[in-house]
Amino acid sequence: MVTSSPCGDPLGEAPLAEAFHRLYIGEAVARPRKEDTKKLVELGGLLALLASSVPARKRELVGVDAAAGKAYVGLLAAELIFAARGQAGTVRIIERDEGRVALCRDAMDRTRAPGFAFETVAADVRDLTAWPNEPDFVVALHACGPASDAVLDAAVAVGAKRLFLVPCCTSKAVPFAPFAEGLAERLGIPSQAEVRRPFLQAMVDAERTLRLESLGYETMVVPFVPKAVTPFNLLWKSVRVREPGRMRAAEEKLRRLRGA
Repeated sequence: MVTSSPCGDPLGEAPLAEAFHRLYIGEAVARPRKEDTKKLVELGGLLALLASSVPARKRELVGVDAAAGKAYVGLLAAELIFAARGQAGTVRIIERDEGRVALCRDAMDRTRAPGFAFETVAADVRDLTAWPNEPDFVVALHACGPASDAVLDAAVAVGAKRLFLVPCCTSKAVPFAPFAEGLAERLGIPSQAEVRRPFLQAMVDAERTLRLESLGYETMVVPFVPKAVTPFNLLWKSVRVREPGRMRAAEEKLRRLRGA
């Protein structure tokens, strides 16, 4: 069931824990590990944002769980949010690792989401043939390194209506990272990691935000859990609005950032 607590959390702890245990742990006597408990907190925060942002009035939904891993978000959202409030539809799970795809399929068999179909595609998220056209929502929880940029670009390319993106670690493979590193050198940012790393992250985050805005997506960057839960606690919540003035302003800022 989906409940509403006084603090605005649309998901009850007990239903989330039960569904997570059923889908991903399975054994009746098994208890969640420490990392499972942490994952539950992350899922609760992200699912709450999904529940409040994806309209309940639309009866048929098409969703994508991209760079899905075990498809925690896609499967639990279908069961605990959308099916619980009478919606139906399809969730496409895109994951390039065949072993994880097999785990997704096992979890799908235990998901209680009447009216929902689940599709798994073993593919890189950069492969646009793996994506449905104009999905109602795209989620990507802790898409590592350049995978976040690949999800962002693909979601825009297929005309996703909403994107919920939680990037993970930022490595040199992230497209904007080498430019940010060069800018740090030119500005004389000290090389000590605790000083330089926040600067590089801010540059990467700014480029992603402006890229989305310039492409027609009104974007909020919000913490979905406290930083004590995970250092990667920021979520990009983007809605396709295509407001010309906003797009032009973001494009100008993006041009200035890339030319810094």
